[in-house]
Amino acid sequence: MLEFLAHLFITAALLMLVSNYVKGVSVSGWGPALLGALVLGIVNALVRPVMVLLTLPITIITFGLFLLVINALMLWLVAALVPGIKIQKFGSAFLGALLLAVLNSIIHWMIG
Repeated sequence: MLEFLAHLFITAALLMLVSNYVKGVSVSGWGPALLGALVLGIVNALVRPVMVLLTLPITIITFGLFLLVINALMLWLVAALVPGIKIQKFGSAFLGALLLAVLNSIIHWMIG
């Protein structure tokens, strides 16, 4: 349970960081960031696997790069579901998802 809460707070902090660096992504505070982190986890657990399966042929053709588009769509979906998180256009969602993935990977690499 403690690991889940730590991951939730880290993801919320990363969402706040992404909103500071990516133009077109805004998070209005820690409440929406925490809710967004929770919804992002649920979306990544339930919706993302279905999307990956449905888009498998194009993912194979693009050597996996289409997964970046799926990540952007998942972040965009979270913004549509959570009040206080706004993403203006797909390009912002793409850059935000890319930065979020990179930062998340760095954090997990550092923690071990």
